[in-house]
Amino acid sequence: MVRAKSDAKKVAATLKKFALDLPGAWEDMPWEGDPVAKVGKKIFLFMGHVDPDRPGCSVKLPDSKEQALGLECATPTGYGLGRAGWVSIDLAAGDRPSADVLCDWVEESYRAIAPKKLIAELDA
Repeated sequence: MVRAKSDAKKVAATLKKFALDLPGAWEDMPWEGDPVAKVGKKIFLFMGHVDPDRPGCSVKLPDSKEQALGLECATPTGYGLGRAGWVSIDLAAGDRPSADVLCDWVEESYRAIAPKKLIAELDA
């Protein structure tokens, strides 16, 4: 089952807004057409796509990696990032988790990358 393209784009927009609202987060586009969310100089969310009609994202999941990879929508991120705990998620896939779970994963990725000072600000 494939979710509607509009639903996947809506979830992608929700994740982007959530990520950029985290302390110290900002958007960058180090590769043409592939936006990322960074904290400091480090990426914590790739906001790319599987293909132009299928939004996707990649997050670093030190705690939830195995849970995520149990879903058909998730695969280890390419370029060797999968070995470091990065997971890519097809947001148009039928078994994609809810936006709440995906936001939890974005926060987990942020916490794995962000400096302790910004994590303390998030927890305050």
